[in-house]
Amino acid sequence: GDERSRESPAPAEAQMQAGVEGGGRVSHCCWKCSVTQLKKIFWGVAVVLGVCSSWSGSTQLAKLTFKKFDAPFTLTWFATNWNFLFFPLYYLGHVFKSAEKQSPKQRYRECCGFFGDNGLTLKVFFTKAAPFGVLWTLTNYLYLHAIKKINTTDVSVLFCCNKAFVFLLSWIVLRDRFMGVRIVAAIFAIAGIVMMTYADGFHSHSVIGIALVVGSASMSALYKVLFKLLLGSAKFGEAALFLSVLAVFNVLFVTCIPVILYFTKVEYWSSFDTIPWGNLCGFSILLLTFNILLNFGIAITYPTLISLGIVLSVPVNAVVDHYTSEIVFNSVRVIAIVIIGLGFLLLLLPEEWDVWVVKLLTRLKVRKKEEIPEGNGDIGSGLPNKSRRTRPSMSS
Repeated sequence: GDERSRESPAPAEAQMQAGVEGGGRVSHCCWKCSVTQLKKIFWGVAVVLGVCSSWSGSTQLAKLTFKKFDAPFTLTWFATNWNFLFFPLYYLGHVFKSAEKQSPKQRYRECCGFFGDNGLTLKVFFTKAAPFGVLWTLTNYLYLHAIKKINTTDVSVLFCCNKAFVFLLSWIVLRDRFMGVRIVAAIFAIAGIVMMTYADGFHSHSVIGIALVVGSASMSALYKVLFKLLLGSAKFGEAALFLSVLAVFNVLFVTCIPVILYFTKVEYWSSFDTIPWGNLCGFSILLLTFNILLNFGIAITYPTLISLGIVLSVPVNAVVDHYTSEIVFNSVRVIAIVIIGLGFLLLLLPEEWDVWVVKLLTRLKVRKKEEIPEGNGDIGSGLPNKSRRTRPSMSS
């Protein structure tokens, strides 16, 4: 009996050991989860800074480029050609990260399944890729043309309205879930556009610039909604291939437009030596970096953090404009910026945010009830006892 008790622990001890082991496993899992979350947050901060710096940097560099090279459509065409690097860069990441290596041809064929059973045929190219190539070009051209008319702060903050336009189009076309808070955000965006127009006194150049940015935001929203409607959701390799296909469309079918603009002297430059190639390449690299982080950043962090980088580019552009241009931050402009930024942040709320708020309020109510002092309960229970002692018995 003594030997048996030494070899096998008592039931109580076994339960204690099991509890310790279970607690150790739970704490180990919690530690793993916390480390994973910390890594995601760390990468999220890095991606936010990258999105903010690349977007604001490309906007400021475009403004600087137009002082020497007044050709927004040619700049759009030149920067879109760099999209061809998307799929090669994705394949390099696949080679370094994936355990099962595939040849470029095999990976290309696998990603072509996104376009349908027959892959990327000529018919699919014209019906599914060409319309998005047109929308991509219009979005970037209208954005760059607006930078010529108004300051970069107004351009960057007005472009944030594209998220409100995406919600409205998704609600109408895709029959997405109706959310009152997002309708409020859309109203904020429209009110901010009106106030931004009023801030400059409805001058012709500012009205045209604001209309161009709103048009750019609308084209961007239409691009996203049509992509979801016609093509659905894409994996990383499929998205990289699709963006590279847009560059092919740009080279084949859009190249003629800058040539026509050059010979008609709408976008004319005296010689190729006067073109600021450094600014053009810098703008293209920053725009490519922004699109890479925007499309593939969700692999390492939360999508909400990536969207915050676009909002943070507004104060960065405001600081640069304050020191480099004659922008006037009157009360109307500041209120418009705040309203549009607030609307953008409201659109980042998840669909079940109201359920989470209700759960949080109920938990707070339960905690308040549990935090009632125990002393009050003792006093309350002591009074009836005292009264029972002083009460005379019926027998006497």
